[in-house]
Amino acid sequence: MLTQQTALVPEPKFQSPDATSILQETPVIWASSPDYERARVGRVFNHRRPSRYPRGVIEATTVQDIINGVLLANQEGIRVSVRSGGHSWAAWSVRDDAILIDLGKFTCIEYDEATHIVKASPSTTGRMLNGVLVPLGRMFGGGHCPDVGLGGFLLQGGMGWNCKNWGWACEKVIGIDVVTAEGKAIHCDKNQNSDLYWAARGSGPGFPAIVTAFYLETRESYTNMKSSTFVYPISEYKPVMDWVQKVSLECDSSIEAVAVGAIDPATKAPVIIAHLVTFQNTAAAADASLQIFNDSHPPNCLVERMNKDTSLAKEYSDQCGANPEGHRYVAENAYLQNDADVTEVLRKAMTTLPEGSKAFSLWFSMNPTSRRPLPDMALSMQSDHYFALYTVWEHAADDERCKAWVRGIMKEVEPHAVGAYLGDSDFQVRQTRFWTDEKAERLMAIRRQWDPQGTVCGFLDRGDQSRTKGLANVTEWQS
Repeated sequence: MLTQQTALVPEPKFQSPDATSILQETPVIWASSPDYERARVGRVFNHRRPSRYPRGVIEATTVQDIINGVLLANQEGIRVSVRSGGHSWAAWSVRDDAILIDLGKFTCIEYDEATHIVKASPSTTGRMLNGVLVPLGRMFGGGHCPDVGLGGFLLQGGMGWNCKNWGWACEKVIGIDVVTAEGKAIHCDKNQNSDLYWAARGSGPGFPAIVTAFYLETRESYTNMKSSTFVYPISEYKPVMDWVQKVSLECDSSIEAVAVGAIDPATKAPVIIAHLVTFQNTAAAADASLQIFNDSHPPNCLVERMNKDTSLAKEYSDQCGANPEGHRYVAENAYLQNDADVTEVLRKAMTTLPEGSKAFSLWFSMNPTSRRPLPDMALSMQSDHYFALYTVWEHAADDERCKAWVRGIMKEVEPHAVGAYLGDSDFQVRQTRFWTDEKAERLMAIRRQWDPQGTVCGFLDRGDQSRTKGLANVTEWQS
C-alpha cells in the first residue's frame, strides 16, 4: 500500500518522442507502482528506513539504461541518485523527487590473466569479486563486510583488508568507466578525463558522475591465513587496549590488528576483544607472524584462540554475524590524533555500549599506511588510529536511545579527532573534515565543472541542501 507521502510523488508526463522511446527501452518503476516500495528501499541494508521518496526507480541492466535514466532526469529537470550495494548507513541513494538508478542487476566481473587487472561493476561485492579471483590465485582487498558493493566502498577510499599495510583500496583503481551528468559514456584514467579519475578515489557520494565499471589491480592471494583472538572481561580494558596498540607497531606487515568493544551474546556482559589476522603462504610463516601477540598478550582471558586457520570466506562469515541483516543501524567514526591517549579517549565508547543492543566499537590500526605520502587523489584524510562505532538494534522504539548514545560518544571523541572517513558518516547529523582543505577545494570545483546543474545527487546533508556547493570540510553538527 502506498503511504500518503509516496502518493504525493508526481509521475512525469513526458511529451517528447525521445522520452517515449527511452521509456519503452528502459522501464521505470514509478511511485504509483505496487513494486515501488521494494524498489525504493528493498536493497537498503539499514532497516532504519529513510522517509525520502524518489520519483521513480530504474533497475539498470545495461549502460544504456543508466544513460537513459540521466537523460530522463535532465528532460524532467530533476536529479539522479545511484545505488551500488545498498550498504550506505545513511541510505544516500534514496533521495526525494529523483530518478534512483539501482545497479543491483547491472553486473560484470572480467579478469585479464595477462595484466592481472579485473573489470568490475559497482554492485559487485567483495565476496563476489574474491569468489572469482581467489581460485585464480589472486585477490582484491575489498570491504570487510562481504555484501558491501565496490561502488560506494571505492569512491569513499576503501578501508579494506589489511589497509594498515597494503594501503587504501582506491589506490588500486587504475581506471573507471562513467556516465556523465549529460548522459555521455566516457573512460577516465590518469591520461584521459584525469580530473574525474582523481575525484573518484576519495570523493565519496559527491562524485559528479555515475561509475559503471572499475578497473582494479589485483594482488597475489595468500594460501595460508591464520588468526589469533583474545576475549577479555571489560575490567581488563586498559591493559588490553594499551597492549594491542603497542604490539601493532611491532608486528610484521602481514597482520591486520583490531580491538573491539562488544557485548557477549551469550552472557550479555561487555567484553574487549583483540583480533589479529595474518596473510601468509605457509603455516609456519603465519604462526611466526602471530607469535608476537601470542607471547605478549595480557593475562585474564575469557577466551583465547591462537593460530587458528581462517580464510576470506570465514572472515566474511564472521563479519555477517557482527553486521546482521534486518536490523537498524547508526554508524559514526573518527581519525584520532596520532598522539592521542587512545585508551582513555575511547574508554566510554568501548565500555558503555547501549544495553540490549548488538552494538560494537572498534579501534583499527592504520600505521604505517597513515605515515606515508598518499598518491595524488581526493582521499587525503587519515591518521594512525581509526575509531568507529556501529550501533545495532532491532526495534524502532530504541531509535532515540541508541542515537543519543552515539551523539554523546562522538561529542566526547571529537575534540581528539583530526577528521573522519566518509563511509561510516552521516552528513545529515555531523559534518567534519573528510579531506585536506586543498583537496576539498579541488574536489568541489571538479563537481561544479562536471555537473554544474547538480544532476547527480551529491552529499546528503540536512535538508539535502549542499547540491553543487558540496561540503564545507569543517566540523559542524547538523542536528
